[in-house]
Amino acid sequence: MPQYRIIVDLSDRKLYLLDGNIVVREFPVGIGKMLTQTPTGEYTIINKEPNPGGPYGAFWMGLSKPHYGIHGTNDPSSIGRLVSHGCIRMFNEDVLQLASLVPIHTRVTIRP
Repeated sequence: MPQYRIIVDLSDRKLYLLDGNIVVREFPVGIGKMLTQTPTGEYTIINKEPNPGGPYGAFWMGLSKPHYGIHGTNDPSSIGRLVSHGCIRMFNEDVLQLASLVPIHTRVTIRP
C-alpha cells in the first residue's frame, strides 16, 4: 500500500508526489500571485470533486485550509506562473492523474 504525500515547492513551481520519501511523480503548477500568495504549511486533502466547473478545470481537491485547493485549469498557459488567488493549479490531465492516486486525508506540505 503506497504511503503517498504531496510536496508543493513554490520556488520551483512544482508539485511532487512522494511514496514515503521517494518522489514518484513531478508536475508543473501555477501558484498564487504576489497579493494572493499560496499559503505555506502542512495541510491535508479534505474533499475531491470531479468537474467542478469554471476556472477549476477537470478536478478539485480541497485542502484543510478553507477556500484553498489543488485543481485543474481552463487556462493551460497559466501553469508555471504566479497567477492564482492562492490555489495550486495543474494541467487537467495532471490533476486527474494525481487525483486517481491520492486518497482523501493525503498530507500536503507547501514550502516556500
